[in-house]
Amino acid sequence: MSSKRVPSEAREAITPVAPPTTAVPGWLIPVLRAAIVLALPPFLVLTSVRLVMSELFLKLEYNRPGFPADRYGFTQADRLRYAPYAVRYLLDNEPITYLAELEIDGEPMFTAKELRHMEDVQRITRSAFRVHLAVSAILATSVLALAWRPATRRALRQGLFEGGSLTVLLMLAAVVIVLANWDFFFTGFHRLFFEGDSWLFSTRSTLIRLFPERFWFDAAIAIGGLTLFGSGAAILAGRIGRPGAG
Repeated sequence: MSSKRVPSEAREAITPVAPPTTAVPGWLIPVLRAAIVLALPPFLVLTSVRLVMSELFLKLEYNRPGFPADRYGFTQADRLRYAPYAVRYLLDNEPITYLAELEIDGEPMFTAKELRHMEDVQRITRSAFRVHLAVSAILATSVLALAWRPATRRALRQGLFEGGSLTVLLMLAAVVIVLANWDFFFTGFHRLFFEGDSWLFSTRSTLIRLFPERFWFDAAIAIGGLTLFGSGAAILAGRIGRPGAG
């Protein structure tokens, strides 16, 4: 049987084509995946905090059945009128004079101690929002880098699934602590971020009358619920497109 030589043009035509390269170096893929896993919990928690720090949440909370009335005379309308000033002070980075100039019946709305506490809260809020911005940038960069090519999307799905799962575990632990011993959680949180007794006030103080302890308990539960919702979305996104998923 005679053999036939394959023309050089044909040999070139059947030369295997190299697979497309990924958008990122191979060593960087697990780094980006780990970045997603570690950035997702603080991103979801701080996003939930930002959603709760709103006038909408104030309206929902003050109108909630069973919310404790003010024993010293603030009506629901009074709370809805005065509480937004505190939220705007924090979110808009207003100077402390924004609160210091407020009056009720000709008297300052807040005492000097309350104003110092609000300054502390604003500093912590600014720091938290800076962290939120940083983890948002890390998360967005990592997600976009891994989503760019099909070859790295498996790592993206794994990162979302693992990050969402980690967040669920952390939030479930936090919820257990909150429900089992709210006083421990509430006191521990304030001792971590504030000095001495700077966060303790009389029940007659404006801050306590506007934001009683029940308000903070409900806010913590709302933050936990929103974070768990975001975690579930991340887990679901991590399962989409996986072999055998659905």
